[in-house]
Amino acid sequence: MTQVTYTLVEHDGGWAYKVGETFSETFPSHDAALAAAKRAAGEQTLPGEDVGITYEDKNAVWRQELSDGDDRPSTRVEDAQ
Repeated sequence: MTQVTYTLVEHDGGWAYKVGETFSETFPSHDAALAAAKRAAGEQTLPGEDVGITYEDKNAVWRQELSDGDDRPSTRVEDAQ
């Protein structure tokens, strides 16, 4: 199973969370960013419907596949503070 980590970081004069190299919006406080990260991490584990997805991979090749709505990652939130 895939593990997705949400990491809290200081960002643009406030706080944000990162997943990989992608930042969330900036929040005015650490507590607000922590709450948002926990909410996003929880939502990502919820099952959904099977859907077709199209995405560009790291080699700039477009791919199509069926995303199984029950194939959800495990998540965690890391607080760097």
